[in-house]
Amino acid sequence: MYANEYRNKLRTPEEAVKVVKSGDWVFMSHFAMFPQALDEALSKRVGEVHDVMVRSVCATVSPKICAADPEKKSFTYMSGYLSGHERKLGEKGLCYYIPGNYSASPTNIRNGNMYPPDVAMIQTTPPDNNGYFNFGTSVSYARATCEKAKTIILEVNDQVPWVLGGEQESIHISEVDYIVEKSYPLPQLPPTNTETEAERAIASILIEEIEDGSCLQFGIGGMPNTIAKMIADSDLKNLGIHSEMATTSYIDLILKGKVNGSMKNIDRYKTVFTFAMGTQQLYDFLDRNPSFASYPVDITNNPNRIALNDKQIAINNTVEIDLLGQISSESSGTRQISGTGGQVDFTMGASQSKGGKPFICMSSTTMHGGKLTSRIVPSIKTFSAVTCPRTIAPTIVTEYGKAQLTGKSTFKRAEMLIELAHPDFREDLIKAAQAQNIWTRTNKIS
Repeated sequence: MYANEYRNKLRTPEEAVKVVKSGDWVFMSHFAMFPQALDEALSKRVGEVHDVMVRSVCATVSPKICAADPEKKSFTYMSGYLSGHERKLGEKGLCYYIPGNYSASPTNIRNGNMYPPDVAMIQTTPPDNNGYFNFGTSVSYARATCEKAKTIILEVNDQVPWVLGGEQESIHISEVDYIVEKSYPLPQLPPTNTETEAERAIASILIEEIEDGSCLQFGIGGMPNTIAKMIADSDLKNLGIHSEMATTSYIDLILKGKVNGSMKNIDRYKTVFTFAMGTQQLYDFLDRNPSFASYPVDITNNPNRIALNDKQIAINNTVEIDLLGQISSESSGTRQISGTGGQVDFTMGASQSKGGKPFICMSSTTMHGGKLTSRIVPSIKTFSAVTCPRTIAPTIVTEYGKAQLTGKSTFKRAEMLIELAHPDFREDLIKAAQAQNIWTRTNKIS
């Protein structure tokens, strides 16, 4: 039915990107769905256009427009959450961060707080018989972007899984201006196979906090993988998942019957997420799998909606935390490492959930310049971002234990956090607390 319309809109990547003019704002779909063919074609226009602003999120390949234009004569690239590729570009001054809570992105696009895109370049599946293309593994705010874009170009990839959704997971051919075709495997995020002793200790603490019927959120990294393995081997049952990210670690939990969503108050029997990154096994597992439902991020990450599920468990990582309970999870000084993402969203949502428990986790130490340093510090590094303010600091977990900071005074927080620090740093942290006037004669360190 739509074959003629499809053919009429079909272009080569080079033809399609000619629509981009100097001064335009261009949005490229994000995570594993970064449109590689359109990026490459646009990179060839260096020198033809100028002041083109390009934004994406956590690109899983290094954008070629940056490599082709190191002096930024034509393109300025921005990201809402830095991937490893984008972090390296940022260190060269070729990638800039866009601060913000992930949940607010669709609203910011629709109300104009984010510059409305002149051109949206979105990777999708091929169309179905009804003329709909699916946004695949990155629903996020693809629909909001298309609503505001003046021109929509789809990069159709037959290797993208069709991911079933709750809403806004597809776009109709009638809304699209141009179509390009390219076939390639989605970039993969292999699971971390090396577990540190600290990660195992933290996971052991967290597993004791999870009950039958809990609803889980956790994301990237070795420690979440470790927790998932422990859950898979545990006696826990009737778990649910409401998360911003779907990972490969979810597969085993579903196949072993640990996760079925039967106790969720909303989206029962569904694993809910807004984007997925993982192995090819994950992408194959997601394809038309009715146990999954993808939603835009203003739904998945809305704290009020998160709280509708009882026993919501939110497990997130951080870079460092100071004695006041300020949590810095995305940068170190002026170096942007990742982004705010959904950490604030899920910390607030889980804290409002009946029986919910938000956790911020980290190993107590890290190596910096060949020297062992504490991640519990007197104060956050100068220029580092505070991701979670002290007013919403939840339970903090290191390999030395856990500390529930909510409702605690400054001197009690200092004591509890110092108990979570590596023993070699505790004496200096006590002195720092005394100097900050957050230490009393009643404080004790066990």
